[in-house]
Amino acid sequence: MAKSGAALDPQVGDKVLVTTKDNSEEGIMIPSPDKNVILIKLKSGYNIGFEKKLVTKVKVVEKAAEQSSVGVLVEKLSAKKSTLPTITILHTGGTIASKVDYRTGGVVAGFEPAELIALFPELAGLAHIESELIAKMWSDDLRFEHFGLIAKAIEKQVKKGVRGIIIGMGTDNLAVAAAALSFIVENPPIPIILVGSQRSSDRGSSDAAMNIVCATKFILGSDYAGVALCMHESEEDTSCVVLPAGKTYKLHSSRRDAFKAVNTSAIARVEYSTGLVSMVSTHYPKRGSSLMIIRPKMEEKVGLLKIHINMFPEQFKAFEGFKGLVIEGTGLGHTPGQVPNDICAIHKKFYPILTKLIKSGCVVVMTTQCIFGGVNMNVYDKGRDLLELGVVPGEDMLANTALVKLSWLLANYDKKDAVKLIRENLHGEISEKISYDAKYVSF
Repeated sequence: MAKSGAALDPQVGDKVLVTTKDNSEEGIMIPSPDKNVILIKLKSGYNIGFEKKLVTKVKVVEKAAEQSSVGVLVEKLSAKKSTLPTITILHTGGTIASKVDYRTGGVVAGFEPAELIALFPELAGLAHIESELIAKMWSDDLRFEHFGLIAKAIEKQVKKGVRGIIIGMGTDNLAVAAAALSFIVENPPIPIILVGSQRSSDRGSSDAAMNIVCATKFILGSDYAGVALCMHESEEDTSCVVLPAGKTYKLHSSRRDAFKAVNTSAIARVEYSTGLVSMVSTHYPKRGSSLMIIRPKMEEKVGLLKIHINMFPEQFKAFEGFKGLVIEGTGLGHTPGQVPNDICAIHKKFYPILTKLIKSGCVVVMTTQCIFGGVNMNVYDKGRDLLELGVVPGEDMLANTALVKLSWLLANYDKKDAVKLIRENLHGEISEKISYDAKYVSF
């Protein structure tokens, strides 16, 4: 290691002490988009820049090449891993296993067990970690076919006898993926927990380590079996909540506690420091001998249309030829269609297009764009109009949950059964009694 004050040329990746007339800051030198600015990443995870003309000295504290190797760290941390239960982490990309490579300035992902333990050292003392890369992508790159790949990997790991499975994924469609897998993987005998990270692993404010550690502790400390999510309960690093696959919504674009259960409660709470698992729900699938069934088929031609003001007939016509359509309607489940005044004359074209879609064999399901509550299409005449056309109420299903459920039903059942089952609660996606708990939604 370079001695403090050594006369070395600072390079990207080095730990440096930058001194100006007014103060000094220590951090990792990272690439700067401005040649006149020195940019470093502080221990807190945040970046700070210094105009070169104001810098009096840059001292190399530690050269990048001399920092501890992953191999040495893992060897120390994993000495007793063979005696621990096995948990497999399946990767699909996202920030959960990513960090900044300060030599290039880019975010890189580590998917090998050794790299994961180096990122999250606490895992080595909890379980023997295995890993498999499914696909490296953003979660908004997901297609129905990807769920089949993930399900096949789940099936392989279950046959190996692992204690549980963690699926790392980007957060944007984390809840949607969980909903899809809850239908595709029926009666799993172990917990399958989806985990994401709102902030990259190199940042001091990252939620990656706590989310994945809490998911591990939940797998080891509960009798739960099924698909769920595990994310921060609050902005504080105190606990995570385990959330139901078909009833979870990402309610904030960047907060660490962005994920909340909708119209129901969380499944469990995991205290980060103690590992204490407290079951919040009293009704949940438990580990047992139920036969797992994998049915990965998904109907490709299923779409989602969000209702908004100033719509045009072409937006409905775009789904001609589709097998299914989920409408994210307003309020209790409405679309334009009536003509209360001359300005709304274009709306008279909407019902005939919907009728044509339904008569062509397309199953049209109504959900609400409201976060809480469900549809009730018998309250207003607009809703009754849509029911008469053949639109199927989606109860209190989240729109994206209805999308993946309808796709799965149409691929695995005939149309008549799919229409019947879309309104039935198969895996917790429809609430028998809608509840609202403010402690799970306030920011």
